[in-house]
Amino acid sequence: MQIFSMILSLLCGVALFLFGMSLMGDGLKMVAGNKLEAFLYRMTNTPIKGVALGTAVTSVIQSSSATTVMVIGFVNSGMMKLKQAIGIIMGANIGTSITGWILCLSYIQGSGGIASIFSTATISAVVAVVGIIFRMFGKRSVHKNMGNIMLGFAVLMTGMQMMSGAVSPLRENQMFINMLTMFSNPLAGILVGILFTAVLQSASATVGVLQALSVTGILTFASTFPIVLGIGVGAACPVLISAIGANKNGKRTALVYLINDLFGLIMWAVVFYSLNAVIHFTFMDQVMTPVSIALLNTVFRLVTVCILFPFINKIEKLVCWLVKDSAEELEDEADFDLLEERLLSYPALAIGQCHRAMNGMAKKVRKNVNRAMNLLNDYQQDKFDKVQRKEDLIDKYESRLGEYLVQLTKREMNTAQTRQVSLYLHTINDFERIGDHASYIAHMSNEMHENHTQFSEEAWDELNVAMEAVREVINITYDAFLNDDKEEAQRITPLGMVIGRLCDELKMHHVARMSKGGCGLEEGAVFTDLLNSFNRIASHCASAMVALLKGDEMDTDIHIHDSKIYPTDNWEYYSYLNEYNQKYDIKSKSESHIRSMEPEEVE
Repeated sequence: MQIFSMILSLLCGVALFLFGMSLMGDGLKMVAGNKLEAFLYRMTNTPIKGVALGTAVTSVIQSSSATTVMVIGFVNSGMMKLKQAIGIIMGANIGTSITGWILCLSYIQGSGGIASIFSTATISAVVAVVGIIFRMFGKRSVHKNMGNIMLGFAVLMTGMQMMSGAVSPLRENQMFINMLTMFSNPLAGILVGILFTAVLQSASATVGVLQALSVTGILTFASTFPIVLGIGVGAACPVLISAIGANKNGKRTALVYLINDLFGLIMWAVVFYSLNAVIHFTFMDQVMTPVSIALLNTVFRLVTVCILFPFINKIEKLVCWLVKDSAEELEDEADFDLLEERLLSYPALAIGQCHRAMNGMAKKVRKNVNRAMNLLNDYQQDKFDKVQRKEDLIDKYESRLGEYLVQLTKREMNTAQTRQVSLYLHTINDFERIGDHASYIAHMSNEMHENHTQFSEEAWDELNVAMEAVREVINITYDAFLNDDKEEAQRITPLGMVIGRLCDELKMHHVARMSKGGCGLEEGAVFTDLLNSFNRIASHCASAMVALLKGDEMDTDIHIHDSKIYPTDNWEYYSYLNEYNQKYDIKSKSESHIRSMEPEEVE
């Protein structure tokens, strides 16, 4: 029964750990956004700053695992680059040794004293109290989000404490202690250090146990040193757990933590024991004290980081090789490589690179809109998840392109280039908003699937007609932008007007069905929300194409900045308007059953 309770508590701790990480990461993205990215970049734009930041943060929270988990969250959300994270993780490996020195104070002043003030439980409690005050009494959303960050951190730390507490009875188990102290064999001692730390989920806790055992006088350097070597590798367990569900950069970040400690273990074990075999160190039988254990742990970590520090670029390449990108992911990242900072001094080249990157963004948006609408007729969970992943990528496009274009505005450019940059900023905003509506359509599809929401056959037929029109408008928008085809772009405004009229007409039809009992109130709300998203997608497509059409004009037109559809007074407009009115006339299609699906190969 005791074993079952221990396992249950351990699993509960893991659940709290993962939930706390998610809550903290979501709060960070909500409250900080690009500001946090800029701050982290400034603080970690050089490796030495990253090491210093990692050391400082870990010294405060007394957990290299928690620091690394936060860094994984930053890298996973795109707020920090992998190279920046490596420096912080190295610093975290140094910072975690500070706990051993703080614990030394308790041996001087008793079990309380300064050590209890800086304990993980105290810090978590203070952060949780401050967080709940922000969450409950904050008036602004930023304050509530800050409260979520603090509460997430407190839950994360509580989860780690619960995991350690679940197995704390092992510290009093004489058989377990004997197993810990009997291994003067290096290989056996290393394995004990790895396993013991993996069970306790904390390097600091294992060091603390060693310090406690050292007071009995039974620990020698020979038995302590291999255990210290294994502690770092064992502490990687919670970090690797935190990478579950993370993207590939998040997994690479977790792997950096493991590689850092694994290299230290192998290097020290080979060098030290090879020398000992020749020299026969006289201090191997020296009895360890809490201070000497803290010193050994600090020296081991500090020297390891100093050796690895010059090879940060190599470590980045190694983890990227171990966790490879798929062809699709390489394609996604290739567009961002186009935004080369050195080209900012040559505006014409930089603008051309922006257009190439925007082509990639337009492609992702087109695919995501079609993929999201496919879910309405054929819901698949993996496709829904892909829509959300691509939405995050589209947001990244807007952030990176927007930042690059803003930097470009600070350079000397002629009038035409200045206007082009302004139009591009406007266009990427339209593309991003289209992506948001695609994500919303996917969420509506998910809710319909989970709630078993069904429309009448007539409503489905009408919805599919509207989807066909939206597919055409997004596909034409993509083709026109990709090829700078202004003639094709002239089709967007009349098609957008037809889609707006069609959505209004379908809403009236649905109200009539509801009044006759053909559809319920819940179905009516979903139907209307979907039509609103279709209409907004068409509006943003027209807005983006107005920017393309006016690219060569020198006058300023406020219509390109409000994402609305404005009719024009030319022959082409009325010709296309008449064509699309006939093509998407709902009365002419009343007897046909259309199932709007984008072919898989087009996706």
